[in-house]
Amino acid sequence: MLVFALAGLLFFRSSRVTPPADTPTVAVNVTATSTWTPARIPETIPIADDPLKDSILAAGDYLVRQQLTNGELSYQVDFVTGERSFSPSHIRLISGTGALFTVCRVSGDLKYCSAADLALDHYLELLVTDPAHFKGTCLYTEGTCQLGGAAMTVDAIYKRWQATGELILHERNLLETAIDLGYFIVSMRKPEGGFYHSYDPHFGGTVDDDFFVSYFPGQSLFALAQLYEMTGNDFWLKQAHEVNDFMITQPVTEDHWHSYGLGLLARLDSLTKADQAYGEQIADTIILGEVRSLDLKNTSMSTATKIESLASLAQALYLSNAGHERLDPEIRTFITFVQARQLPHNNCGWTITEEITEKFGGGIFSNCEATTIRIDGLQNWINGVTAYLEYRSMIKVQK
Repeated sequence: MLVFALAGLLFFRSSRVTPPADTPTVAVNVTATSTWTPARIPETIPIADDPLKDSILAAGDYLVRQQLTNGELSYQVDFVTGERSFSPSHIRLISGTGALFTVCRVSGDLKYCSAADLALDHYLELLVTDPAHFKGTCLYTEGTCQLGGAAMTVDAIYKRWQATGELILHERNLLETAIDLGYFIVSMRKPEGGFYHSYDPHFGGTVDDDFFVSYFPGQSLFALAQLYEMTGNDFWLKQAHEVNDFMITQPVTEDHWHSYGLGLLARLDSLTKADQAYGEQIADTIILGEVRSLDLKNTSMSTATKIESLASLAQALYLSNAGHERLDPEIRTFITFVQARQLPHNNCGWTITEEITEKFGGGIFSNCEATTIRIDGLQNWINGVTAYLEYRSMIKVQK
């Protein structure tokens, strides 16, 4: 049982996260925790047998084959030349680690969890904690602590919890780690509800007000909702709703991470009519771009994010008793497109040899102009198809 002690800490004032000189600071009351057990047992959505499961497992097999003995996952591979690139983006690599835990949950095969544990242990070495300069814990990569790095590390821990029900890795309490990452996320909030996206923990500690990544707020919303589900602490739910309330005032984009956040909020709590309307606008934006999205020159990675978004929104709308059925055929269309890019299949007229299949089968290549397989395309596919199969299970229960 978790024990939460009220601490009444002020994030910006106590952490030296420095906003621009004339910007007011945000005062946020947080809770501290001292625990070695999770607050809740994970409640996952059962997935019925489906041929798409085989595609998820094939993607997981590719990730396991490409993993180094130290746990590192391969960022990008050219399946013709064999050239490999390992660590251009640790944020995407930690996301890929979370996807491996998803494969473990879907398959029930612990070999994927073992591989994911090895990767997670490797990437957690990038975490930085420095109470003298900032609140919580961040993922230090590319010379800074980026908002999305903290969010995606929470996501990986959450997906491990979903797959195993456990939050201890060797001597590390992953729940405490996730909460500390959540404190960092909240400390990066701006007064008007947005976020600073990058923080330099060195040289006194400052935020970079010019650094911006469009999907970081959605990732952060999702992570805050995940923290609520893992802990049962209403503080995280309140933070998630406040972030979402701001996000739905912004221009609509094809934001699959915001869609994930809406889906999880609908499952854990509820969506307002304004939330539902915004989600439907995201869906309409994606559907209107369908023809262009399915062009042979376009990437499987961007199309897989559309699956993630529409599947999450379908869940959100179903759980909100709103119209969701129209999204199913659109999701199926995008699935057909990406499946045509999963080796040994291809829609480019290439000859895929047995040797290529043995080494790279299950990998999803980018497009017909690039013979590269990237980890973000795989994690988009694994998580998106899983969200879709969860949605299909939901509506079958109703029927």
